[in-house]
Amino acid sequence: MKQYDAHFIFVQTGREEAWAKTIERMQGEITRIGGKVLGTEDLGKKTFARPQQKKESGTYLTIRFELDPAKVNELRARYALIEEIFRLQILAIDPIVEMKLSKQAAEKKAREEAAAQQAAAEATAPVEA
Repeated sequence: MKQYDAHFIFVQTGREEAWAKTIERMQGEITRIGGKVLGTEDLGKKTFARPQQKKESGTYLTIRFELDPAKVNELRARYALIEEIFRLQILAIDPIVEMKLSKQAAEKKAREEAAAQQAAAEATAPVEA
């Protein structure tokens, strides 16, 4: 099984209940063909840079999942039948790049924590006159 990110844009999203059902439906399609949902990120509503098919904005959603590479086209075909999806992009996750990004994020967090500790130490140090 390989990891993928599916990026969705929905144009007509209703209330919270309807949006939650839409997310569940997208995840259900993945599990229905034998995949495993690893995470979901709701990126919220964003305005397009220019109108697309007379639409001004859309709600963005990213789902990370594992799936057999042979079934990706089947998943795309299933999503093509869902009218609520305005745009869809499925990207394969490169484990090497993912590892480098997580390492960089950990290093950045460590630097920020060290800087915060140093600033706290300087603030509590006695001032000599």
